[in-house]
Amino acid sequence: MRLHHKSIVVTGAGGGMGLAVVKLLLDKGANVIATDLNTQMLNDFESEQLAVFEGDMLDETFVEKVFAEGNAKFGSISGLVNAAGIAQKAKPIEDVSLAEWTRILNVNTTLLFLTCKEAAKYMKKQGYGSIINVASISAVRPRPGLQAYITSKGGAESLTRALAIELADHHIRVNTIHPGPCDTNMLEQFAADGANIDEVKNTIFKQSVPLGNLLKPADIAYSIAFLLSDEAHMITGATLNVDGGRGI
Repeated sequence: MRLHHKSIVVTGAGGGMGLAVVKLLLDKGANVIATDLNTQMLNDFESEQLAVFEGDMLDETFVEKVFAEGNAKFGSISGLVNAAGIAQKAKPIEDVSLAEWTRILNVNTTLLFLTCKEAAKYMKKQGYGSIINVASISAVRPRPGLQAYITSKGGAESLTRALAIELADHHIRVNTIHPGPCDTNMLEQFAADGANIDEVKNTIFKQSVPLGNLLKPADIAYSIAFLLSDEAHMITGATLNVDGGRGI
């Protein structure tokens, strides 16, 4: 996968999936502009190819700063990976507050709008680019009690398709990844209050995957790297299920 000298913004870079993406892209020779609310986990990476920004990507001014300074440092914005996201504790809809609903949609959908909007400014000038939005297989195979989360991830996929057709004339590709249950700390956050976390992971999430195992963050990272690469130059508007068969 040809990623050498590509400069890629990664949101949610401090989480399990984001860290795996950052590590793989650096290993593949890319420049990485990594951002998250908490970037402490990125302290282990020491590379001239890495620029780290800690802050809130729902702050439009901060978003503009990340892209401007990343572009100034590396000379381009070749790609964007939106790995940022939050979970929802399973609960009946009548127990979901408006504040919780709004927060989940803001992080999982509005953040993508802000970053894709900013990325398009740079990519249109260059005449190329690749954007990957990480959604969820739950958008097409829902689970009970996750209505805000599922709505937000469905919105992420719809935004991706809308931008794919809008930006195609500028040779900017926009694709969605639908991960299945992935063995990260975030998976535990889907459990209802009082549930046994290990039991939920093994008897609910793991058993829902036809291939028989939870995904690892690296599984998602390799798929993202492919869609960012030149080998995927004719793929846009696509949704890639990386889910061990969960979406079947």
